[in-house]
Amino acid sequence: MSAFKEIPVDVGVIYTGENIRYQDMRIQFGGPPPRGAKHKFELVQVKDQEEIEDGKITILGPDINDFEEGSTRPLGIYIEVAGPELEKDLEGVIERRVHEYTNYIEGTMHLNQRYDLYVRISKASYEKGFNSFKIWGRVLELLYKAELPIVEKIQITFITDPVKVEEMKEEALKIYEERDARARGLRDEDVDAFYGCVLCQSFAPTHVCVVAPDRYCSCGAVSWFDARASSRIDPKGPNFKIEKGECLDAIKGEWSGVNEVVASKSLGEVNRVWLYSMFGYPHTSCGCFEGIAYYIPEVEGIGIVHRDFSELCVNGLSFATMSDHTGGGRQSRGFNGISIEYLRSPKFFQADGGWNRVVWMPREIKERVRDGIPEEIIDKIATEDDARTIEELRSFLENVEHPVIELWKAKEEIEEEPIGAEAQLAAPSQQGVISMPTLPLSVGGLRIILKNVRIYAEKAIIRREK
Repeated sequence: MSAFKEIPVDVGVIYTGENIRYQDMRIQFGGPPPRGAKHKFELVQVKDQEEIEDGKITILGPDINDFEEGSTRPLGIYIEVAGPELEKDLEGVIERRVHEYTNYIEGTMHLNQRYDLYVRISKASYEKGFNSFKIWGRVLELLYKAELPIVEKIQITFITDPVKVEEMKEEALKIYEERDARARGLRDEDVDAFYGCVLCQSFAPTHVCVVAPDRYCSCGAVSWFDARASSRIDPKGPNFKIEKGECLDAIKGEWSGVNEVVASKSLGEVNRVWLYSMFGYPHTSCGCFEGIAYYIPEVEGIGIVHRDFSELCVNGLSFATMSDHTGGGRQSRGFNGISIEYLRSPKFFQADGGWNRVVWMPREIKERVRDGIPEEIIDKIATEDDARTIEELRSFLENVEHPVIELWKAKEEIEEEPIGAEAQLAAPSQQGVISMPTLPLSVGGLRIILKNVRIYAEKAIIRREK
């Protein structure tokens, strides 16, 4: 690219998906706990032409080359754009491209979005000369104008001063909330088409995000309105229209048109999607999801955790550990990447029981989406203040008479049913042997297949389940 001849490192699509490991990084901005910086954000706002000095790049605080090698710093990226065709409703669309364009830079890894910003710059690229926000800003300017011609003017501010980052982050959070609120009144039934997003396929090749009015994009940065606007202003970009087709299951959220498009965009790896269930054929997850919904088999419930929760969840696992089971574009039954905004959807996991199935979530998120949780269930959902272990959780749920207890009773009734003689594999005094080439098991929402196994057992019990 001749336009980038002044840039000391290469710039191109070839570098998207590049993973910068901790030992190879020169510096990290933002990131998840415990190593990450608490305050970070990226924000785009549309301004009038006269308010912008085109090409201006400002740094509030130390520059990249002022920081110690291996350090982690707070960062705010504030971008102001102008153009006669730009509207306020396009801010989220333009903002999400920071992720895409930053990943074009050799030796740079950009993950997540909004207040979850996570960036690493490699030692190799730093040594080549990528040592200033001025260079980063210049790349963004060139790419925005080349890829989105409706952006006629742009000025970019990088904030590293910790106090200023924290102050501006609070303002950014208010703006994010205003955007999200505009999309809350729309329902799936009100539209003829959904939209898709493959912005994260560089990190998750089989992931296709289906953006419906009742299911926000998993990253939390793209609503149905945003995806529609993006597909119109950039028809060859990451967002595209999905004709709904025939509704195959309104409760689970399955449409024939969605299945067809997802199968095509995932190159046949994913053929069915249930938008409103975390079991069966759940929506795939990339890696930029804001939170994880996870199945807790011991209590037949669903737990929720967000990226900034640094402690162990009630199941004894951390967000980072569960994200390994969730991301990568897989359909991980029992682990589902979600946006925080999806928690406010009236169709939130409706096929699985919705809020009546949620048993645990961090206090911070519970308070943040309190207005979206049914009043009769909100005090029956445990937080880290109420339960730290499965045993404590079970006791809490019993004390508050959580609706999930009805599932326990139903399961106990089934287990008490007598088993016919034909179901016994061997007499109690004998040792039964099962030998088969493939044995599928379901554990905690995961499907495990054991091959060429031989199992020895003194007794085998077969129970009928729903």
